[in-house]
Amino acid sequence: MHEEPSRLAMLQFARRIAVQQVDQIDRWIADEEQRQAEQQAAAARRAAAEPQWTIGLTQNGRPEEVHAPGCTMAGQRRQRTATVDQAREALAQGVTACAFCRPDTELGL
Repeated sequence: MHEEPSRLAMLQFARRIAVQQVDQIDRWIADEEQRQAEQQAAAARRAAAEPQWTIGLTQNGRPEEVHAPGCTMAGQRRQRTATVDQAREALAQGVTACAFCRPDTELGL
């Protein structure tokens, strides 16, 4: 004869299944956290590897001239580093392109 499982046995079984599911979800969460951390680290490495454009500043700190990475004409004047997008935006807003390194040509503007 086959005996029916007790209510307590069924509840214990349901609990084991639920614990297994929670453990699986915890593994998925850990995997996703790892994936996001790797993506952020890769983005940080790409940002650090991007060449830095420079924007020469006037005495009062306004943008005066955009320089491509490695331009020797940026020289001793006050300047700030810029991303490619910031350099494009500055040129689009009318900031002068360096006549020596021609950042406007390099950026296709």
